[in-house]
Amino acid sequence: MTVLRTFTPRLEIYSIDEAFLSLEGCEARLLPHAHQLRAEVLKWTGIPVSVGIAPTKTLAKVANRTAKMNPGRGGVCEILTEGAQTEALRALELTDIWGIAGRLDKRLRALGIASPLALRDANPDFVRRNFGVVLERTMLELRGTPCQHLVEINPANKQIIASRSFGEAVTTLRGMEEAVSTFTERAAAKLRRQGLNACRLGVFLQTNPFNANDAQYDNGLAVALPIATADTARLLRAAMWLTRKLWREGYRYKKAGVELSELSACGSIQGDLLTAPDSQKSKDLMHVIDRVNLQHGRQTLRYAACGTRQRWALRAERRSRRYTTEWSEILDVR
Repeated sequence: MTVLRTFTPRLEIYSIDEAFLSLEGCEARLLPHAHQLRAEVLKWTGIPVSVGIAPTKTLAKVANRTAKMNPGRGGVCEILTEGAQTEALRALELTDIWGIAGRLDKRLRALGIASPLALRDANPDFVRRNFGVVLERTMLELRGTPCQHLVEINPANKQIIASRSFGEAVTTLRGMEEAVSTFTERAAAKLRRQGLNACRLGVFLQTNPFNANDAQYDNGLAVALPIATADTARLLRAAMWLTRKLWREGYRYKKAGVELSELSACGSIQGDLLTAPDSQKSKDLMHVIDRVNLQHGRQTLRYAACGTRQRWALRAERRSRRYTTEWSEILDVR
């Protein structure tokens, strides 16, 4: 996404591996611009990407899929004319269209709309009456009428979850406390990066449901915090209390997690006679911890509750070398 931002000032991060870009101002050299973008991403990340260019988001997804299906296009497809759009849609199934899955596909076919072209050319009133405004917008986008605009400011998270499966089963309360403490630290760091506080914290524990020989246990609890906070120490106290309430001896636990919810922006927290928002001293401490861990690596500074050996941690012996994202693993050419 950092590389993509160098090619346009307007970018919507749609998912971890997908984005929509506005190419206004580049109309005279759309294809060269797209090929250069693709080359830069490959150069700096090693990740091959495909680029679809069209007048709407839905058609851009169609163009992107067309680029993937046709290696001869060099990873780039442009469908700006009606003829090019018709040709691209003719090669696809209904379920290839953004937002159309199996159940909707069956309903469309039952009413005589069996292809992307049939959907594009359907009567708008008929589509709205039988399927609602969302599919009507999809139909209009297939015709080249923009109905979904770039979302350049991502909405604030409604919850933050930190969870991992364990590298080996956890059978002791101390081991589980270490794992939950580590997840709480990670969730708190994410919370502060987004300038948020949490009013509620939840913890869940579970065994391995795929191991029929083990006794099974899966449970979770949540608690309202006395006041919204982003202080790791405060969150840890609540997380440890919940972990002890949830803990049951005699099980081999495979996974645990921490959820922070009812999030609110920093600066909007008001205390009362018994509770006060995070103090400036607390905020300064959290800032130092976050800066050190960002510069020197995760958990360089951590609370003792997280433990030191962490035998439960997810194993990664077979992980590929991280040549482009980890300084210690960059290739050394002599």
